[in-house]
Amino acid sequence: MDNASLSRKPPQASELVADEIPEAVRDHPYLEAGQSQSKKKGLIWKLLGLAALACGVSIWLHLNFNLFPATSQAEQTQQNPAPVSSPSASVASPATNPKATAPATPDNLLGHLPYPEAPANDLVSVTPDGSVKLRTSAAAKYQEMANAAAASGIYFAPISGFRSLQDQQHVFFDVKAERRQNASKRAEVSAPPGYSEHHTGYAIDIGDGSAPEHNLSPSFENTEAFKWLEANAVAFSFEMSFPKNNRQGVSYEPWHWRFVGDKQSLETFYKAHSMKK
Repeated sequence: MDNASLSRKPPQASELVADEIPEAVRDHPYLEAGQSQSKKKGLIWKLLGLAALACGVSIWLHLNFNLFPATSQAEQTQQNPAPVSSPSASVASPATNPKATAPATPDNLLGHLPYPEAPANDLVSVTPDGSVKLRTSAAAKYQEMANAAAASGIYFAPISGFRSLQDQQHVFFDVKAERRQNASKRAEVSAPPGYSEHHTGYAIDIGDGSAPEHNLSPSFENTEAFKWLEANAVAFSFEMSFPKNNRQGVSYEPWHWRFVGDKQSLETFYKAHSMKK
C-alpha cells in the first residue's frame, strides 16, 4: 500500500450517496420494517382518535336525544323484575274501592233462617173451618195431594199452615215460658218470630187422621200418612223441611212439609238456604 492510500481519510457518512451504499445494505429488510412500523403506529393513533371522537358523539346524542338507549325494555324487565305484591296489597278494600261489595253473610238465628210474611190476600183455607191457610198455589197442590191420598185410603189431618209474626210470638216465647225452656232448646222445635217457614204460607204441618196420637211427634214417621207422603209428596211439589240430621240443626220433624212448586216458593226457600254457613 502506498503512502497516498494510507493518508486518505475514510469517507463520512454524510458524504455517502445511494449509489455508493452496497445493494445488499440498501435493500435490508430491517430498514423496511422500521419504516413500516412507524407508519402502523401513526395509523393506530389516528384510529384511536376517530374512535374517541365517535364515542364522544354517541354519548352526546344519547344524553340529548336518547337515540341509543342502553338496554331494551325486555332487558330492563329481566334485569329489574317488577316486585311481586301480595294479594291483600293488590286488591282494594271496600273502604277504598267504591265498587267493591262485602260478601253476603249468613243471617240466621238459633239455626233458623229469616222468611217474609205472606200477603193476606193470597191466603186460601185448606180446612172447612178456615183455621189452616196456605198461599193460593200451595193450597191448590195440597188439595190435589190430599185427594190422591184419600183415594188410597189415607186421610190427612192438616194441623197448622200460615202463621203471622204474632202467632209465632206465642208459639215461641209463651210456650218456652210454660215449658221453662231456654231459647236454644225451644229453637230446636220452634222458630223465633220472623224465622219460621210458616210465615211464608208455603209450609204445612200434616197429621194422620187415623192415628192422631202420632201428630207433631217423631213417631209420625210410623204412620201410613207419612209413608204415603214419603213416596208421593214430590209428585205434588212438597218436600220435608227438616229431615234427620238436617244442616240447620233443627229437630227431626217428619210432619212438617213445604211447597216448592213455583218460582216464588223455590226462591223463598233455596235463596234462604244459600245464606246458611
